[in-house]
Amino acid sequence: MIISSFPVSRLAKQFVSLSGLSLLVFLTITTAKAQEQQIHPQSTQYEWPADPAVKEKLEHWRDQKFGMIIHWGLYAVPGMIESWALCSEDWITRDSTSNYDDFKKWYWGLNKDFNPVKFNPDQWAQAAKDAGMRYLVFTTKHHDGFCMFDTKETDFKITNGPFASNPKANVAKYVFDAFRRQGFMIGAYFSKPDWHCPYYWWPMYATPDRNNNYDIRKHPWRWNKFKEYTYNQISELMHDYGSMDILWLDGGWVRPLETVTEEVKNWGANIPAWSQDINIPSIAKMAREAQPGLLIVDRTVHGPYENYQTPEQRVPDKQLDHPWESCITLGDSWGYVPSDKLKTPAKVIHQLIEVVAKGGSLLLGVGPKPDGTIDSPVVQRLAEIGSWLKANGAAIYNTRPIQGYQSGNVYFTQSNKGKEVYALALLAENSPVPATVEWSINTPPKGAKMKLLSTGANVKYVVKGEKVIVTIPPAVQKLKGYPALAFEFIVAAD
Repeated sequence: MIISSFPVSRLAKQFVSLSGLSLLVFLTITTAKAQEQQIHPQSTQYEWPADPAVKEKLEHWRDQKFGMIIHWGLYAVPGMIESWALCSEDWITRDSTSNYDDFKKWYWGLNKDFNPVKFNPDQWAQAAKDAGMRYLVFTTKHHDGFCMFDTKETDFKITNGPFASNPKANVAKYVFDAFRRQGFMIGAYFSKPDWHCPYYWWPMYATPDRNNNYDIRKHPWRWNKFKEYTYNQISELMHDYGSMDILWLDGGWVRPLETVTEEVKNWGANIPAWSQDINIPSIAKMAREAQPGLLIVDRTVHGPYENYQTPEQRVPDKQLDHPWESCITLGDSWGYVPSDKLKTPAKVIHQLIEVVAKGGSLLLGVGPKPDGTIDSPVVQRLAEIGSWLKANGAAIYNTRPIQGYQSGNVYFTQSNKGKEVYALALLAENSPVPATVEWSINTPPKGAKMKLLSTGANVKYVVKGEKVIVTIPPAVQKLKGYPALAFEFIVAAD
């Protein structure tokens, strides 16, 4: 995922305390600078899938609208940026006296400290359900190569360390099972690059950036071993971890050279002269034989294996006519960072409404603590979001975009059958509900009744020219801090 901020002093202290070194390493990365890197911007092209099973699954996914992406790995132990501190690029700065090799050894050595004895996937799944979420994407492996599942391809995994004897050591299995029990669609995040694997970052050479560090054209055997390694790990996930709905592939710089576009060249890292092709068609064939209808999200590599697009940490400027999701963090970071600044429930609800009105879904990022639980303030935020969705979810779930999707602070959706239209008015945070709400498009048919979803009661409205003016009931006006009002009216008869 895109790079996030983390406390520099905390990282320095962790490096000292966990490694026993007197060396201080400072990686000064700010959110603003990280956002400039545009690690995964939105693709500019889209190709609809041809497989009927994939198309059916895609439409079902488009009905869900709201999901949780969970980043959890070694980076949770010190509470720092996920994986990226390993990457040596010019936007990552270290103390001039630091030693890069020592830092990598320290970071990868965190596997000896990662012992989440309170690991509670049922808490995670319940928190997500309480938030009104309906699909999951879980990091089975991030760029650092540490596997959160019991792969046979490497010993660098959660089942080989202090947590190995725990009955729930095969973390991914228990996460997927917990969310399935709550009725979620299940997605496996998988990083195509693997910085720990010697077939990707060959130890004989330095590791200058996020790319593989040797010329594949000169060493095809080594790259073929990496392709085999990747294929086998994804095969394990597709065959051994139950029913899967989504294979969410991160690390879009690992791609065929002919697919490198100008937008990819502007990501902030060098583009090698060779192709980092891992044969996604072969992986997709295998995965879909095991999981018919599987959605594959090969991020930013437009074509038949990017079944929906994934703009990151932002909402597109305009409505899009194909499937997409905004992946956005609840705080400033993807993984767990102590005292992370969390978005307010109103902010998340406003983003969700805008995303859905523009035709997308919202994938909200949450990072569990190193002990295996989700922090209480996060759980509370999620519950407050869910409280609003419980009353107003009809305007979000099972909807599709409508041509006139915005009028001022009011956004519009329509049911996937095209019968109901919903108007969602965003309200200023911590302010009283206004006496009226108005918009100038999507006028209800003459004589149509309008319902306020949060109460289920009909509301009065008038049409003056092109303007619709809705009167808000006095009891609702007394509410403070209510994030948005949702109205429903019928535009098509049964």
